[in-house]
Amino acid sequence: MKIVTVVGARPQFIKAAPVSHALRAAGHAEFLAHTGQHYDYGMSQVFFEELGIPEPDVNLEVGSGPHGWQTGQILMRLEEVLLAQEPDWVLVYGDTNSTLAGALAACKLRIPLAHVEAGLRSFNREMPEEHNRVLTDHCSDLLFCPTRTAVENLAHEGITAGVRLVGDTMYDALLQFVEVARQRSTILDQLGLKPKHYLLATIHRPYNTDVPKNLHNILAALAEVGETVIFPVHPRTRNKIAETDGVASLARGSHTVKMIEPVGYLDMLMLEQNARLVLTDSGGMQKEAYFCGVPCITLRPETEWIETVEAGWNVVAGADRGRIVDTVRSFQPGGRPPAVFGDGHAAEKIVGILNSPASGEATKGHGADGA
Repeated sequence: MKIVTVVGARPQFIKAAPVSHALRAAGHAEFLAHTGQHYDYGMSQVFFEELGIPEPDVNLEVGSGPHGWQTGQILMRLEEVLLAQEPDWVLVYGDTNSTLAGALAACKLRIPLAHVEAGLRSFNREMPEEHNRVLTDHCSDLLFCPTRTAVENLAHEGITAGVRLVGDTMYDALLQFVEVARQRSTILDQLGLKPKHYLLATIHRPYNTDVPKNLHNILAALAEVGETVIFPVHPRTRNKIAETDGVASLARGSHTVKMIEPVGYLDMLMLEQNARLVLTDSGGMQKEAYFCGVPCITLRPETEWIETVEAGWNVVAGADRGRIVDTVRSFQPGGRPPAVFGDGHAAEKIVGILNSPASGEATKGHGADGA
């Protein structure tokens, strides 16, 4: 069996790593197509090195650009790759422009399409990611869902054929690499941090970076809480901070908010695991905080990962300065997070389903299987 795997952004490298390992262990041929959506070392290459993912077979080198341009460039270049490779399946991950372009390329060439992390919904159509994930799901022949909620979301849209509940491959990755991170990462020593004596923050969504008021409110809240905040800054976010009146001076003037360059996967695992609390607009970090048993504040008005909120480990605060500060000071979940993201073997299940003769019948009425 030959698979073309399409990745292009930092979260997808993490999601794809366990599946890539499982595919190759099972003797399948995987052709790894990197779209180049994330392209600098700190956002791309370091993840391939740390996660043990083979070098991409092709890098489309699309780079940054407006959504339509970027999606179109990936679609055109990827179509040529698929015509040359003639795979049995195209595998896409998550909700980026790379995801949608990969889905459209496969669909138009009538190549079977599998979507990992299917069924997520924020129900906010102002998010580009929401359109990407909805359209990809409606193009897909196999839909690999991380949670029961994702299965239910698809059913509400009339999608039941080819739906499989397998668990979350990011949970697989964390279980596989957390001990490696403990052994290799020196990030806490480098930054002079004591476990549970700092907060960890990330911001990259347009909801925050493209709205000066939201960006200002979040940075002001981080400065106001009075605790050490480690803030790995996405390149795009750093540019927005620099060019936004008032925000740049606010960022420079804080003695407690430590802006650092983006870090690799192993360092981020250590920062997440040892933080007292995580503040983020990233879906992946919401989950990783949950996996690590670390409280999370979501810096958006909604979340796809409603399970983390229902379990009491995630609070949706948006860009409300007062709510962020109050939640940082008062949020103390009890007990342990319930296990709702599978058993850590999602990748093996995905490969088993792709390898099964029944996978060829994915569009002929099969319902959701349990994880």
